Amino acid sequence: MQLTRYTDYSLRVLAYLSQKNDCAVTISEIADYYNISRNHLVKVVHHLASTGFINTTRGKGGGIRLAHKPESICIGDVVRQTEPHFDIVECFNHDNPPCIIEPLCALKMSLNEASQSFLAVLDKYTLADAVKNNSPVVQNVTFSNNTR
Repeated sequence: MQLTRYTDYSLRVLAYLSQKNDCAVTISEIADYYNISRNHLVKVVHHLASTGFINTTRGKGGGIRLAHKPESICIGDVVRQTEPHFDIVECFNHDNPPCIIEPLCALKMSLNEASQSFLAVLDKYTLADAVKNNSPVVQNVTFSNNTR
């Protein structure tokens, strides 16, 4: 399974914020640090705020911060909230017409188990685990180059 760029950016934002010790930062600061599009990050930050992972404050002295301690932010939860779906194959999407081999195929069950196992492993880790380095800012965070 490959995560989308949207999830990659979400994890990068959270990793960056975790290293800032509750200091407010701007989207532009994060975009400049990772050399990624500010416009993409605006959408990511809005979503992270609406799902409760971060807090945003407008105006002078405002910015973004983690809403919870890094130890309480589960990587599996972040991935579930940022990935559009976990349709590994077409037959996972109920909007698609039924697959012609579905009555004979047992692969869907195996792939579903694999997908659940993937998420179960991510559920074992927190944001604090993902940035154990505790350097002033995470230097080599790269999760994927896939688009959403």
